[in-house]
Amino acid sequence: MMKKALAISALAVTLAVPSLASAQATQADGPWLVRLRAINIDPNPSNSQTGTGGFVPSNSINISSTWAPEVDISYFFTPNIALELVLTYPQKHNVSVSGVPGVGDVGSIKQLPPSLFAQYHFNTGTPFKPYVGAGLTWFYITDNNLNVNGASILDVRKSNWGFGLQAGLDYALTKNWYLNADVKYIWVETELTDTAGLGIDTKLKVNPWVWGLGVGYRF
Repeated sequence: MMKKALAISALAVTLAVPSLASAQATQADGPWLVRLRAINIDPNPSNSQTGTGGFVPSNSINISSTWAPEVDISYFFTPNIALELVLTYPQKHNVSVSGVPGVGDVGSIKQLPPSLFAQYHFNTGTPFKPYVGAGLTWFYITDNNLNVNGASILDVRKSNWGFGLQAGLDYALTKNWYLNADVKYIWVETELTDTAGLGIDTKLKVNPWVWGLGVGYRF
C-alpha cells in the first residue's frame, strides 16, 4: 500500500510540475507589451461617379501607399485578452484621378490614424504566439493639399471613424523580447466635395491594408 501511495504521489507531482511551471511562466509575463513596427499603409480606394457630366468617374480616385514607423502599446488583462493602442505620426498620401483628360495628379493629403484593438492571444505552449483583434480607427485629415489644375477647390471631410480587423504573430526571442508580424484591414471612408460648383460629392472609401514587421518588449 505504501509503495502504491508513493507511486500515486510521484505521478501527481510529475503531472503537476509542468502545470506549475506554465503558471509561473504566465505569472512572470508582465502585463505591458510595447512594439515598434515598420508598416506599409496600402489603400484600396473606391468611389462612385460624381461631378458635372461625370467629371470624376467611378473608382477613378487613386491613393498612394506609404511606409511609416508605428508604436503599439498593449495591456494584457488576462494571459489571452489584451487591448492595443496603435500610434504613428501624420502620413502623406498622393492622390490622383485616372481617366479624366488634363486632371491626373490632384495633390496630396496627410492623415493621422490612431487605432484601438481588442485582441485575443492564443496559448500555443511554444515561442509562437498568434493573435487576432478587432477595433476602431479614427481617420483624421491633418492637411488637405488637393487641387484641380492648381486650384484648391477640393475638400475632404476631416474626421471619420473606421472599423478594423487584425491578425498577427509574436515570436519569443527571450523572456521579454519578441519579433512581430501583423496585418490589419480597415474599413474607413471620407467625403470628397468641391467649392467651385463642379458638383463633386462622393463617398471615398479608403479601406487600407496595413502590413507591419517589428520587435516588441514585454514587462
